[in-house]
Amino acid sequence: LADVGARNARLESFEIQGWTRGDSAITAGDTTQDCIALPRSPSERVVAPLIDLGYGLPADFEGSDVEDAIVMVRSDVPDYYDRHLHRREKYYHAVENGAVGFVYRNHVEGCLPPTGSVGTDEEPVGAIPAVGVSSEVGSRLARRFDGESITLSVEADIHPATSQNVRAELGPDTDDRVLVTSHVDAHDIAEGAMDNGAGTAMIVEIANALADREAELETRIEFVAFGAEEVGLVGSTRAAERLDRESINAVVNNDGVVRDRTLSIVTHGFDALRDVANDVADRYDHPIGTVPKLGPHSDHWPFVKWGVPGCHVKSLSDGAGRGWGHTFADTIEKLEPRTLSEQAILLTEYVVALAREDVTIDHREPDAIAADLESQDLAEGMRITGDWPYDQSGSN
Repeated sequence: LADVGARNARLESFEIQGWTRGDSAITAGDTTQDCIALPRSPSERVVAPLIDLGYGLPADFEGSDVEDAIVMVRSDVPDYYDRHLHRREKYYHAVENGAVGFVYRNHVEGCLPPTGSVGTDEEPVGAIPAVGVSSEVGSRLARRFDGESITLSVEADIHPATSQNVRAELGPDTDDRVLVTSHVDAHDIAEGAMDNGAGTAMIVEIANALADREAELETRIEFVAFGAEEVGLVGSTRAAERLDRESINAVVNNDGVVRDRTLSIVTHGFDALRDVANDVADRYDHPIGTVPKLGPHSDHWPFVKWGVPGCHVKSLSDGAGRGWGHTFADTIEKLEPRTLSEQAILLTEYVVALAREDVTIDHREPDAIAADLESQDLAEGMRITGDWPYDQSGSN
């Protein structure tokens, strides 16, 4: 950020719960199946019947007795289901229903066990041991060992650790600001090119472009690459607690860009964020998808949940779920430099427009955000994972 001309580039450290993976294993019959421990899984060995719950929808748990069992669920949802179910939601359904182990089965073929955190940053570790397995291993376990006793073991070290947020700025020294954000961390098993090297590259590229157009900016632009997103939005939560929310005109969070050619902007019910995106798309004769619904699973959320205008910028994709993300296959050769360049042009214009003094983006009341979560069937999942931030009135 400093090299491309942004001012006051700096690091801000904060403490996190550290987790270092050791060995993990699934023993079924006379076979040993490949798996990888999910971050925050406790070190534990359990022997119990395997129950394959398919997609692991709430109704699947309600219709099955998984107490004292090891539950296996897929990483996707069926086409008919109207919302995404996060890994942690499925994990906590298993915990709440008395399971003693959790197996997360990738829906993407290619012998790729998925990773991704369980538990919360407020707990020392997750409640039950958890591993990811490939689509192929999951199919084998379901075919040969559903209902049979298997052994699941995880070794991991839990310890204090430190992460950092990276910050810099451009534009006039106004009290109001537009945040352009990404998360700089990735899981340890791959390069993290899509999730989220591309997002961090994007904010640097936007800073590079805006450094040459600084005179056009009417509001301060603050660039923030958050640490520890993958283990519970820790860096962005720390930042949201310290910043004056009323001074933030908009958050433009880049997480999942460049994966496919067309941008998709989740606007969380803020009409002005949608309207500016549509205007940029029209001016450049280049499509930008907009989604008005809420999405509580990236670094915009610690701001949006209290009514701060924020959007999640990613790529429009025909595929379900993360694709190569959270696997060994999240590597840089799968990304197109042309796509980065095209999307950076559009997002630079988007940020310039959001920084105009004549663009008004009204903050929303937290109780309105809470009501949207209820109406969009997101509240139940957030409650079971411990992520519901509101009291009955929707207030902090």
